[in-house]
Amino acid sequence: MKGVLLVNLGSPDTPTAKDVKPYLDEFLMDERVIDTPLWLRNLIVRGIILRTRPKKSAKAYAKIWWEEGSPLIVISERFAQKLKNQTEMPVALGMRYGSMTIKNALQELKDQNVDEVLLVPLYPHYAMSSFETVVVKAMEVQNQFFPEIRLTTLPAFYKNPDYIKVLSESIKDGLKDFEYDHVLFSYHGIPERHIRKSDPTNYHCKINGKCCTIISVAHQTCYRHQVYETTELVKAYLGLPEDKVSSSFQSRLAGDPWLKPYTDFEFERLAKEGKKKLAVITPAFVSDCLETLEEIAMEGKHQFEEAGGESYKHIACLNDSEAWVQVMAKWVNAWEATGALPV
Repeated sequence: MKGVLLVNLGSPDTPTAKDVKPYLDEFLMDERVIDTPLWLRNLIVRGIILRTRPKKSAKAYAKIWWEEGSPLIVISERFAQKLKNQTEMPVALGMRYGSMTIKNALQELKDQNVDEVLLVPLYPHYAMSSFETVVVKAMEVQNQFFPEIRLTTLPAFYKNPDYIKVLSESIKDGLKDFEYDHVLFSYHGIPERHIRKSDPTNYHCKINGKCCTIISVAHQTCYRHQVYETTELVKAYLGLPEDKVSSSFQSRLAGDPWLKPYTDFEFERLAKEGKKKLAVITPAFVSDCLETLEEIAMEGKHQFEEAGGESYKHIACLNDSEAWVQVMAKWVNAWEATGALPV
């Protein structure tokens, strides 16, 4: 029997330092997030970051926490429930980090006699620290605890026409009645070395502004290429003016070069260049979370206005919108019927 396993990032159980600390420990100690030798990762995470970050992060989580709980968890649960209503297959939800484990989700599917699972990492783009770590973790859990279950992974869907359409229409709705000067596509940042590590050719990805436009097998696992492709496809779908659209990268750790331009720097640059009315989209996420609701919707607005901006609009993620649920239902039902996966 076939079933679906949805996997998102995860969240601390409560917006308190007590619960944020173990969550951050699991997240940052992942070798695909901070890809340094274990001894150095221990020093960076447990010797430095976890001494101060939990209190700061807890305050940020508290600003966006809903009565029902973590927005990312609540939205993901709503999405999973709506998907269940549009497929005959069992659907389970797990998180890469935190208490809603992949193991528990797979056990839920096994208890319903599922022996073939479509793994759906809820990330449009391929990156070591998001898509890849979900797949690796799910395979580890499957091999150790559920050898009788066969896993198939939904590929990154960053340029899938169904996804581009639903994303574009969502952005179109978000731009209604907003006279924008500029639209900024803000993607989650990753270290430049992750791009090179993910390059199967070991030579194509040079992060020089040209390699992302030259056809290569490296693009299958190149986050930078994929996010720029998403921007270009949405821009073309909506007919957005070339000079009113750009992409940037948010969230980074100090010490190493990360993908540029940085979103917070762009807020200042755009405002000072006379872009007084800014709309911001965060397509690296399908569900609103700390990085969208606090970092972009709240802090980003403050940064833009401090730099001289006048009007600021954060456009929500796809979340549990009916159109997005229908797209996912189309994909999973096609897989159930024929084994076909979206391209």
